[in-house]
This record gives sequence, C-alpha cells and structure tokens, in this order.
Amino acid sequence: MHFYRQSIGRRLFNWTNVIVLALVTFICIVPFIHLLAVSLSSNAAASAGAVKLWPVGFTLEAYKFLGQKQEFFSSLWITLQRVLIGTSINMFLVFLTAYPLSKAYEQFRHRVYYVWFFAITLFFGGGLIPTYIIVKETGLMNSIWALILPGALSVWNAVLMLNFFRGIPKDMEEAAFIDGAGHWSILWKVYLPVSLPSIATIGLFTIVGHWNSWFDGILYMNSPEKYPLQTYLSTLVTAINIKAVTAADLSLLQNLSERTLRTAQIFLGALPIMIVYPFLQQYFVKGMTIGSVKE
Repeated sequence: MHFYRQSIGRRLFNWTNVIVLALVTFICIVPFIHLLAVSLSSNAAASAGAVKLWPVGFTLEAYKFLGQKQEFFSSLWITLQRVLIGTSINMFLVFLTAYPLSKAYEQFRHRVYYVWFFAITLFFGGGLIPTYIIVKETGLMNSIWALILPGALSVWNAVLMLNFFRGIPKDMEEAAFIDGAGHWSILWKVYLPVSLPSIATIGLFTIVGHWNSWFDGILYMNSPEKYPLQTYLSTLVTAINIKAVTAADLSLLQNLSERTLRTAQIFLGALPIMIVYPFLQQYFVKGMTIGSVKE
C-alpha cells in the first residue's frame, strides 16, 4: 500500500482554504443569527441596539403577533401554492424551450428565429403598465394565476438549461433513437435524469423568486385575503408604521418594537429557503453526465 505524502506547501494551501472558507461561512451565518436574536429580544433591548448574537430579554411576542393573525396563515398557504404550481410550470416550460433550441441547425432549421425571438426579451420588456393591462384584460386579476403566468417562462433559465443540454453526449441521444425513442421520450427519459444538477440549480432560483416576490401581490390582488406571504408581511409593517392597527393588536404590540417585528418577518421569510437549500445543495457538486455513458 502506498501512502501519498503531501508537501508542506500543499498542506499550507489546504489549511488556508479551510480557514478562508470557514471565515466566509461565519460571515454568511452571522446576519441570520443576529436577526433571530433581535426577533427574540425584548422591546427595550432591541430599540437600544443592545442585541448582538444572543437574545436579550427573551420573548416570543413578535412571533405570537404574527402567528395569532389568521391572515398570516392564509397568506402562507397562498405562497406555498404559488411556489409549488409556479415552479412546476416554470420548469416544464424551461424544458420544452431548451430542448429544441439545444439542437443543431441540421436538426432544427428554424432554430435561429426562435433564439432571436427569446433573446429580445432579455433586453427589452413591455413595462409595468402594459403588463398590468394584459393581466387585467385576460381576467387574471385577484387570482393566483396573476402571480404565476406573467413570468411563467424565464428566458435566462432556458438559456442555462440549453447549455446544460448541449453538454450531454450525443451518444446517449443516438442510442435512444436507435432503440425507437422519439424526442418526447428522449427529453424525459434521457435528458431529464442526467440533468439533476441543472434542475436543482434552476429550481432553487425559481423557488426563491416566487417566495420572495411581493410587489406583484400588491399590483394584482384587490383584497388582502389574496395576498402572498411577502406582500402581507410588507403591508403589516407599513400598517404598524402608520399606526393603523386594531384594538386587539395593541396588547400584543406593547412589548414589541418595529425593529423586532421587522427581524421576525425577515427571518420567517428566509427560513423555508434555508431549510430547502441543504437538500438541493448536494446536486450542485455532481457532474451532469457522470456515469451516463459507459465504455
């Protein structure tokens, strides 16, 4: 058995990488720890800026205020629906767009025209008012589809998936054609299984986009009961800023500061993504076609 002995320079390089990455990780985690600490601190401590990385005057009043409001849970349910339906539609359209555009000119002669058609949308857009008019005239106002359909296809994500598809060995596609498979079968049974890293990456971007979106809820929802979570939290803080709270809320707000409530909503808004990310992160480090083609 031969043991590989690293040189001093190599070991120094490895330790330097570990230290630098540990510092970067610490810098990324500290803000979330601070947010959590402030949201769990008392009104006086948060207002005085005395909270660092540990709660001062531990209290759950901020989360009680958010959790005891029925609107919070209804907006959370709307956001979950938006993420599930919107991400599914987004990924489906990205697959259908990227697959034909990844073909050579000999296989898809009109490919150039479609590429230019989609590329224009990356640099030019109709603007807010035309988009609003389209949503209104198509009858999507005050429905969850107004939050999903206007951005159903991300051309940028389609370009990323297109490049992933181009990197898949042609041997796999040719073998599937010889076995009698068509384009539809090749897309879902050949391309899809070996594209998990790209699917995880684009899927995570799409999930984060849907979860964090709040402005379209204000534009297209006519009633607060239809607000997604981020829109509801935004209007909640605005209502507190202008003192537009009900008598029932006053007792809950006695031990709260604006800063405490803000940090609580930011932490709740980021928590689901922080939970989902570790399950998708494993695909980022895998090669897209490892083990797909055997010699």
